[in-house]
Amino acid sequence: MGNPYLEGNYRPVEQESTLFDLEVTGTIPAQLDGRFLRIGPNPVAEVDPRTYHWFMGDGMAHGVRLREGRAEWYRSRWIKTPALGGPPGVRYTIDSLGANTNIIAHAGTTLALIEGGVSCYELSDELDTLRAADFDGTLTGGYTAHPLRDPATGELHAVSYFFGWGNKVRYTVIGADGRLRRQVDVRVGGSPMMHSFSLTETYVVFYDLPVVFDTDRAVRATVSRYLHAPARLVLSALIGRISIPGPVSALMTGSGARAGHRSRGRLKPNAGLPYSWDPAYPARIGIMPRQGGANDVRWFEIDPCYVYHPMNAYDDGGNVVLDVIRHDRTFDRNPNGPDEAPPTVDQWVINPTSGRVTESRVDDRPQEFPRIDERLIGKRHRFGYATGLNNDMLITDLVKHDYRAGTSVVRTFVPGASISEFVFQPSAPGAAEDDGVLMGYVHNAATDRTDLMLLDAQTLDTVAAIHLPTRVPNGFHGNWAPTASD
Repeated sequence: MGNPYLEGNYRPVEQESTLFDLEVTGTIPAQLDGRFLRIGPNPVAEVDPRTYHWFMGDGMAHGVRLREGRAEWYRSRWIKTPALGGPPGVRYTIDSLGANTNIIAHAGTTLALIEGGVSCYELSDELDTLRAADFDGTLTGGYTAHPLRDPATGELHAVSYFFGWGNKVRYTVIGADGRLRRQVDVRVGGSPMMHSFSLTETYVVFYDLPVVFDTDRAVRATVSRYLHAPARLVLSALIGRISIPGPVSALMTGSGARAGHRSRGRLKPNAGLPYSWDPAYPARIGIMPRQGGANDVRWFEIDPCYVYHPMNAYDDGGNVVLDVIRHDRTFDRNPNGPDEAPPTVDQWVINPTSGRVTESRVDDRPQEFPRIDERLIGKRHRFGYATGLNNDMLITDLVKHDYRAGTSVVRTFVPGASISEFVFQPSAPGAAEDDGVLMGYVHNAATDRTDLMLLDAQTLDTVAAIHLPTRVPNGFHGNWAPTASD
């Protein structure tokens, strides 16, 4: 039985790379001084294609260093969990899964991120694993793959989830100094996979949607078959009601095992995901004033769907506008990846006074991985960028949306190309919203190599192509990490 997430450009690379003085076509803008970072799953060992889930692969970070118009190096490094010989002292609940979902720079540190209560990691500038990330000892428990940086304050806002917390998620604010500043626990309908959230200048936005912790999948993935029945009863009684007691959580995750030793209860990397679609779970959006508490959250019901990635959110008079990528459903018939229904670009408008949510379609062409100019996070944006999917749900094109004009344009690449999420970087701190470059990886199936493409954000024309004599597998998220000023 094949698995599409182990084939084509999804297939793992077998070794780390360190390459210098990369070949470039075109001209790298001189103002780009920093690292283009990207992360994704890359199983270290051979995996079972029948059960492997794309979200669960060992993490591998990729980086290209740009300076003074040159591409100085490309590096790829596995995230070294304890199971892969990494640093000791992981404090979080599931220590065997490698951070594989997002990578950012904050407070002088490079952070490899994952969600669901799993350990995030601090990396060096050269992408070597240093330690488990706990924000200078101020944050216990897991974090998220999708924090949002407030452009006005430099703070990282986030919403995190973990099945062991029962029916709550956690909103946190990490200061520009890298330390926890604020934490609020918010009750939700059960134990949802809250992959991301949104932020406006006024509100924190929660997406409580029908992908929830699946006790049957979790039990099959972690516990001996002789213990399936009692483990299922315990989890069914606890999830959505109270937090999982420490001993039970340790059994389910293997967090008490020593590094390098097998644990019968360990939630293993490169295996299945213990979350699935639940049609009986109500879909709703919650809004909480930024300085409010859990009792200030207001909930609004919407049609059943799932959102991995909002594009942005903003206040519009008394309304809250959400631009999102909407999946009709996910992890229903296919447990191994998010490819059941073409995701569309939608807009939801919440009227807090009437309690009504208006849902409209912006673009019905399949798209994912939306980005904006991040100087406008929480504010009204004009332009948004997303990756377009073909009929086989492969990411092939880049789509630019003009929300003011109601138009879009598409950039295609070489035949058979697969592309990554593209990230916007302005040409200068005070540049206009669309004045800058878009950066992303493009894999050429004919050569089986990858280029880092720099595009003019206004025209989508190529500014430069940085040619890697290797392949970067299809992965998840990336960001530009500018060199810190002294």
